[in-house]
Amino acid sequence: MYDIPISNKFPEMDIALQAVKEAGSAILEIYGEKYQTSTKNDNSPITEADVKSNEIIKSILSKTSYQILSEEDKDDKSRLSKDTIWIVDPLDGTSDFIDKTGEFTVMIALVKDQKPILGVIGWPTEETIFAAQKDNGAFRYSEGQWKKISVTEISELSKCRAVGSRHHLSDREKMFIEKLGIENFTSIGSSLKVGKISSGEAEAYITTTNKMKEWDSAASHCIINEAGGKMTDMLGNEITYNNEIVNHQNGILVTNGLIHNKILEEFKKLD
Repeated sequence: MYDIPISNKFPEMDIALQAVKEAGSAILEIYGEKYQTSTKNDNSPITEADVKSNEIIKSILSKTSYQILSEEDKDDKSRLSKDTIWIVDPLDGTSDFIDKTGEFTVMIALVKDQKPILGVIGWPTEETIFAAQKDNGAFRYSEGQWKKISVTEISELSKCRAVGSRHHLSDREKMFIEKLGIENFTSIGSSLKVGKISSGEAEAYITTTNKMKEWDSAASHCIINEAGGKMTDMLGNEITYNNEIVNHQNGILVTNGLIHNKILEEFKKLD
């Protein structure tokens, strides 16, 4: 699994792959048992699996000297003075974990100068991994082998397939997707939405909420870029990382790149 076909691989890639694999195994063990669930201050759920995954990832990433920004740890902001940090979501899609949909992931990104230069996403129930390194393409590991992945070349909105959240899709987002003339819409959990676009299985993911945080997108951002797609906020601004405020204030748009500006233009017309 560590033989990802990147010739000038960063040493951090193998470390991130190991962390995703071991955390994923631990999550699956808990997934099959009875486990404790509690609620965080922001009313989002947390399980034993989130905590265990976080412990494993931190232990493995500590082989490097970089600080870690993780969803499950208090952010003391000392990371702001560093040019390179890890950004981690130990269990993205906790609601999907609880609902037993199988659509949850482990996300690890290495960010340098506010840009993700490495992204690894593990999908434990499917033994699948998405991974990318800046300027080296995007890859998907499934059925025991790595394959290079890329976005589609569909440029007509009516032919596009959109993916969106099962738990957080708003009426406004539904209405906007209909207004775009996109009829093919699938609900899917966690960062798998971006995995699908990066693999050429969908073309667009639109979210207008300000609840998305840096750990929800950093690993995906590197992967979609390297697969030939695009990620910005809904106003077309570039998304950066290792900011004081970790929320993405203006939502997120992920596409195959070819339809990106069309969607941004239509969004501007909304009141």
